[in-house]
This record gives sequence, structure tokens and C-alpha cells, in this order.
Amino acid sequence: MTRSVLAGVDIGGTTTQAVLCDPDLDVLHRVGLPTPAADGGAAMVGAALDAVRLLLGRTPARLLGVGVGAAGVVDARAGRVLVASDSFRGWAGFGVTAAVEEALGVPAFLDNDVNAFLRGEATAGAVAGVPDALGMTLGTGVGGALWLDGRLYDGPHGAAGELGHVPGFGDLPCTCGGRGHLETLASGRAIAARYAVRTGLSRTAGEVAEAAVSGDGDALAVYEAAGAAVARALLLTAGLLDVTTVVVGGGVSRSWALLERSIQAALTAEPPVSGHPVRVLPSALGADAVAIGAAARARAELGPMADRMAEIRQGGPGD
Repeated sequence: MTRSVLAGVDIGGTTTQAVLCDPDLDVLHRVGLPTPAADGGAAMVGAALDAVRLLLGRTPARLLGVGVGAAGVVDARAGRVLVASDSFRGWAGFGVTAAVEEALGVPAFLDNDVNAFLRGEATAGAVAGVPDALGMTLGTGVGGALWLDGRLYDGPHGAAGELGHVPGFGDLPCTCGGRGHLETLASGRAIAARYAVRTGLSRTAGEVAEAAVSGDGDALAVYEAAGAAVARALLLTAGLLDVTTVVVGGGVSRSWALLERSIQAALTAEPPVSGHPVRVLPSALGADAVAIGAAARARAELGPMADRMAEIRQGGPGD
């Protein structure tokens, strides 16, 4: 029997992750391929298409639509990337959804990767059913997104919730060209750089985490500074928007025990003015979060078609 499916794709700076979901967003298959980030938009979308085709080859399926989560500031309505980080070449301005639709012949929808992360967690993850939440990803960079009144809020310019590039966190230069952004303290790249400054040693953020667990004072100090900076960003959000539920993902969040200690200490020392404690949760969907969120966007846009497919699968009305 041929089933109806949705595809979700996470185009990251290093890896492109793709999932094939049923209309209930249960993951049927997943795959990861290297992202050719230095080769331009066409090559990057080509890798995403290869991943989707590989998944479709694993099961008889009718593809309903594709959701894509992409790094950078995106125009979700036009389906193209507006601003990309220095990890990518030829990505800004590329028409992602047009290329996907032309290749696969189904509707395609684009979100910023952190927006897709939060949509995934709010639909089927750690903050499912929570009406208001902040999503934060701590990876190569730091990203943020807002879920307000049960819907993703991306703002009039597509950059709402971008706490990674809010100034006021010291005076270190940021990869975006600014100074003193949260990303200069809490990203994986920053953790490695801060440790190198203190010790003269070249280590990845994961290796710094291992050193911290072993009692390395410099590594512990770097992670403590990262956690304190994250807590300050959460308190700013709580003060401005009264949003006190947060879900955190990304590679750095795998060192959650190190981060949580300093985050909770800072939140306890200076709680929000509302008096309502900030609740910080790790991602429940892990590496699938962005791709599942992208598939959830496709399901929401397709609406009745996807709902009807779910009914048929479950033996609902009209069977």
C-alpha cells in the first residue's frame, strides 16, 4: 500500500538532515548527508533533494509536500534566504522553495532553521501544548525564535527572537560584524575560542566540555560564562514579553549538565519581575527537531489535504 508522507529537511552548515513523516509527524525514515556549504545554493538544495529522494526510495509513498529549515534570515513567504552566515557561500538570495518545487513537483515551504526547531518542539516535542515559549539553539552560532499565543512569531522582517545577535554581552567581536553579542560567549565556536584565549590550547566545544567534566578550571569558567550569558538573555525575554518557558537545542546543549548549573544559578539570583520562574527545558526531539518542525510547517500549510491523509491512515470518516 502506498502511504502519503511529508518530508522535512534541515540544511545546516555541516550536515543536511532529512526525515520522512506520516501526516501525524511520526518519523518513518531519516538520513543525513554532508552539506556542500561552500558550493552555493544550487549545490546545497541539490544535497537536500538527494536526501529526500533517498528516503522516498526506502518505502512506497506519495509525497504531499516538503518543509525546509535553513540557516540564516529567510523570507518565508517568498521562499528564499535573505541573509546567510559566513559558513555559507552563494546562499543569500537563493530561491529555495522554487528549486524544490521544480525538482519534486510538490509544494515546498521555507523556515529559518531555529523557527523550524521551535515549531517542531511546540508541535511534537518538549513544549507541545505550551502557548508561549522561547526556542534557543546553541550550536556553531546562537539562534532564537518565539512561539506566541500558539503560533510562531517571526516578526515583520523575519528576525524575531534572534537573541544570538543582541548586543550587551561584553565587547568581543561577533562573526556577524557586530560586537558584544550573546553568540560571542555561548556558541560552540565562542566556547572553543574563549578556552583558547585562557589556555593557549585549541579544543572544540565538545572537548572543552569533556575537560570541564574532568575538573579543568578554565573549561568550567568558560561554560559558566556561557550559561550566565544565556540566563541573562532569558531574563531579558521574560521582562520584555513575559515568556517564561524556554526550550534549548543545538550541539552545545548536549553539555546540558554544565550549562544548566550556571543558568539556574543566574535565574535564581535574579528572577523575572513577574515573579514567575523561568522554566528551561532541553530539546525532546534532538537532531530531528528542525526537520520535524519543517514537516509540521508543510502540514499546516497543506491543511485539509494532510488532515484527510491522517484520517485515511487511522480508518477515520469516509473510509
